[in-house]
Amino acid sequence: MQLVLDYLKRHQARFVAELCDFLRLPSVSAQSQHKKDLQACAGWLAKHCRQIGLDARVYPTQGHPIVVAKTPRLKSSALAAPKHGEGGRPHFLVYGHYDVQPPEPLELWKSPPFEPRIAGRAIYARGTTDNKGQHFAHLKAVEAYLKTGTPLPCDLTFVIEGEEEVGSANLSKFLRSHRNELKCDAVVVSDTGMPDADHPALTYALRGIIAFEIIVRGPSRDLHSGIFGGAVDNPAMALSQLLARLRDRNGRVAIPGFYDGIAPLSAYERRQFKRLPASDRELRKLLGVKKLFGERGFTSLEQRSARPTFEINGLTSGYQGTGSKTIVPAWARAKITCRLVPNQQPAHVRRIVCDYLRQICPPTVRLEIAAGHGAEAYLVSPTSPQAQAALHALRQAFHREPVLMREGGSIPIVNEFKKILGADSLLLGLGLPDDNAHSPNEKFDLDCFEGGQRMSALLWQELSRPGL
Repeated sequence: MQLVLDYLKRHQARFVAELCDFLRLPSVSAQSQHKKDLQACAGWLAKHCRQIGLDARVYPTQGHPIVVAKTPRLKSSALAAPKHGEGGRPHFLVYGHYDVQPPEPLELWKSPPFEPRIAGRAIYARGTTDNKGQHFAHLKAVEAYLKTGTPLPCDLTFVIEGEEEVGSANLSKFLRSHRNELKCDAVVVSDTGMPDADHPALTYALRGIIAFEIIVRGPSRDLHSGIFGGAVDNPAMALSQLLARLRDRNGRVAIPGFYDGIAPLSAYERRQFKRLPASDRELRKLLGVKKLFGERGFTSLEQRSARPTFEINGLTSGYQGTGSKTIVPAWARAKITCRLVPNQQPAHVRRIVCDYLRQICPPTVRLEIAAGHGAEAYLVSPTSPQAQAALHALRQAFHREPVLMREGGSIPIVNEFKKILGADSLLLGLGLPDDNAHSPNEKFDLDCFEGGQRMSALLWQELSRPGL
């Protein structure tokens, strides 16, 4: 192992330069004008995997390509079946995504989003922490094994997709069509975070999600507010009043049945929450708010990781240009997501939310609801042998005592890994709270990048120990 760790330390400058090349590719999956950029990014990634000694292939989909790279033991022109379950070596899957969020608003970036900038011990560019830098750390760890001739104790397959930021529409189909070849002992995902650089973390739970759009329609066209105002309901006002009824003063969602079936946090989980290095004061400073707000009776950590939410993501109606335009708008629109926790079923929550919206919508306007994506929450036992092996790898790599945490975000595909491949996911995130994922000036801490490489190198030894 010392050969592997020495290799990683010796080649950090090159690794950062290669990551910069990866980051320069504007692989924005949500914007159709970047389709060729995503294809180019998949091609670059597959070529890089081959250069470090992996067998790699780009699989086309109806959307953006999927890159599959495997350690040389799994040799074939296509995917090769591991000996999982037949007395052979363990097989682990490493998941990541090369697509990134749109960079807008561009004017808030201190440097161009696809021209990586290094300042201090951080690299700034869109996709650094979410998720190019994080899965690239795993690739570098495997490179260290292959280039030093150090035997890996297991077989590894990387599955890196180009549609995570738009719902992973084609990955589930891919997993089903290659179920036998991809069957594995566990999936390793570094697409989450740690509370700070001194507290590496294993995330054992993620919130689920449902998304939808509410459209309130009034008159057949925008109307002169002087001539018609007062005689017709204003869709923007109607939508605002409707939305205001969905949350009470205590921060609870006011939709009947919204909290049905939610399991309370255990005493063990609450003890783990207390170990996390967070304070409301630091959170207020980070977020730039005077005061926090959330569901009464829960700490801010619990509110943003272990409780469900109803959030307005976008709200628009009427004239948005310069100056004034005196109209009653014809429509108003809101984009909504609800974050869900274990035991909440997305289909059930979507139904009760939509039913309640229709019930309280005034008869003076017409309500339309357009459904979006959805996914269940994810929960894995933090005391399992695999989780404990991951914690040991974190402890060795970062020389710090790791923590267990829930995370408020969603990675819908981890549930598909469980359903299709029968494998739990180990969520070993390398991002920091101030990395600005999905925001301008996204960054990735280079110490976390290097620590993640060590963690990955050590992880395969820990997970492959007899008896796990």
